[in-house]
Amino acid sequence: MDTSVFEQRLHEELAALALAGKEGKAERAPVALDQQSTGRLTRMDALQQQSIAVATQARRVARMGALQAALDRITAGEFGDCVRCGEEISEKRLQLDPTLTTCITCAGVKA
Repeated sequence: MDTSVFEQRLHEELAALALAGKEGKAERAPVALDQQSTGRLTRMDALQQQSIAVATQARRVARMGALQAALDRITAGEFGDCVRCGEEISEKRLQLDPTLTTCITCAGVKA
């Protein structure tokens, strides 16, 4: 299997997530308590938006970890091998998500 296409895709997604994380930094900042200019409902809305931004960043960081792990598997020559049974993961499955670590058979098996 040619991993160069997957490697490029992983790098591109990693860069896009890093950029999105930088752009969303202000949204994750603590909400200032300013009773003069912000009403209670507006502050609650701001806190909710901050909470959503923090959760989004947490998902982004988790995805970045999975992407980096896939790049590490490419470097180690283990990309596309199921971590459970050692069989090759189908290329179509990896095209859907190159961070997958199990073949379709092992993905259906409960741990």
